[in-house]
Amino acid sequence: MFVCHGNICRSPMAEFIMKNLVEKAFASGEIHVESSATSREEIGNGIYPPAATMLSLHGIESKGHRARQFTIDDYNNFDMVVVMEEYNVRNLFRIIGCDCDGKVWKLLDFRNDSPVRCSGDDISDPWYHGNFDKTYKEILAGCKALMHYLGY
Repeated sequence: MFVCHGNICRSPMAEFIMKNLVEKAFASGEIHVESSATSREEIGNGIYPPAATMLSLHGIESKGHRARQFTIDDYNNFDMVVVMEEYNVRNLFRIIGCDCDGKVWKLLDFRNDSPVRCSGDDISDPWYHGNFDKTYKEILAGCKALMHYLGY
């Protein structure tokens, strides 16, 4: 489960980039990918158009996405919860209380050979800087590293 603040930019970009990588690795039957938000403000909204455009430029489809909020059931049902930045970690803990099962990671944790949970850099937020290409590259690097971590 990929998580960001509103589930309209970074986490859906990560969801669809990862789904693309999973499909290319012929691992669709083994790895299930979704995304969600820590906030409620964008619930029901589609992916932000510039984020969808950036994915489309790279041949990645993102139709049908609707923002939703992360729940405690998500924590219980997913093996990994991968957030985009430190702010998301803090907000996620307001929902789950504690990471008692050690499931919470930051996406860029996986760029290290020996990842340490929630120690990696933040994925920059294109909502504020408008550079969706930069964010795409950061997320792609993180997803590729995550795939390597998962053995693909």
